[in-house]
Amino acid sequence: MSSDDLPIGRRVAGWRVRRSMTQQMLADRLRRSKSWVDKIERGVRPLDRYSVIQELSRVLRVDPEVLLGQPLSTPTSAPAGVDDVRAALARYDTPPTPPHMHELRRQVGHAWLAYQHAHYPQLVRAVPSVLDAAQGARSPELLVQAYRITALLLVKLGEADLAWLAADRAMGAAQDDPVLAATAAVAVSQALRASGRDRLALLATLSAAHRVLPPSADEDDQEVYGAFGDQSRRKPLDHRSEGGGERRGDRRAWAVGGTLLVQAALAAAGCGEHRRATDLIERAAGVATNLRGYDDPHGTSFGTVTVEMARVLLAGQRGDTDGAVARHSTIVRREVWRRLPAEYRGAYLLDAARIYLHAGDLRGAARALVDADSVAPGEVRGRPLARTLIADLARAKPVPAGVARLATLVGLTR
Repeated sequence: MSSDDLPIGRRVAGWRVRRSMTQQMLADRLRRSKSWVDKIERGVRPLDRYSVIQELSRVLRVDPEVLLGQPLSTPTSAPAGVDDVRAALARYDTPPTPPHMHELRRQVGHAWLAYQHAHYPQLVRAVPSVLDAAQGARSPELLVQAYRITALLLVKLGEADLAWLAADRAMGAAQDDPVLAATAAVAVSQALRASGRDRLALLATLSAAHRVLPPSADEDDQEVYGAFGDQSRRKPLDHRSEGGGERRGDRRAWAVGGTLLVQAALAAAGCGEHRRATDLIERAAGVATNLRGYDDPHGTSFGTVTVEMARVLLAGQRGDTDGAVARHSTIVRREVWRRLPAEYRGAYLLDAARIYLHAGDLRGAARALVDADSVAPGEVRGRPLARTLIADLARAKPVPAGVARLATLVGLTR
């Protein structure tokens, strides 16, 4: 059964889950009972008043046409350049002349910088040639980086399934290297979460983190299978490596492991397991407190400030918007926040804008959105997710300051 054939109650339930709401949370925002929401979702109670559908669409942040199963007035298409990336991923032959490693490293490094500065139109044009060159070189490290960049870019462009393919290719290219596999697992997690597969993302991240973090930071194998006890204490890390290179317990891999724990926490919250998410973010905080500033050779940007940013998102997902907003206002005043890549700050500010929107603070949402545009215009003007957020805010009466300008820039009309 396609999404267009689903009963409207099933669509309501699906979007409620995607917005990380319980039935009680949705009922509270609609000023109705949980029983009313349950009956709507099960089809016991008909949803035949358009005014009620409009109210549901406002709370769930979708167009009424989506709940009704009707096509949107403005059809969507793949962003420019995505078909070329898809074609590059579909090529299995290698170039007859392998590229020079120095040139390939330069290309991959340039692509990574373009991603960190949210220059997505420029990057989507460069990715096909980077993939072709990396496949010809057969360097596991550079091939993983090329696929990883591709997957992260595709998530930004709203192509979650294609991103999953690229991330899976990165996992395959990592072969038996646990740290390369861990960096690829970060991309796998983001692709899975973007496609609504939080449970799979949780399993993938925990498995990869277990392979690169020291035993004292990652000591419960049973956690991967869903059972774990009180892990909320921040535990000291074992500084000893099990051998040469980047293996389990090697400090150079901790930033990757910490990033995986953050991703696991966000995935757990997406599954509604908020206590587990809290435990995982506490463990990530324990890893962050043991890192030095230069312990991030894989470009994760992981540290104490990114853990705090994740705490904001987790608070927002469990409905604690007041706590999320209070913590957010503290984070953005810190000097270390301003040193994060533009992409990281811009993406986080979009998430913060959604939290403000959930709280009914349109002015705060607009401020975070405009700040995101000033930090990383590509995040706001090039992402389908940001376009939806702009459309939500542009429906307000009156339209918050700055939002009308952004609506015009991205081609939305009020």
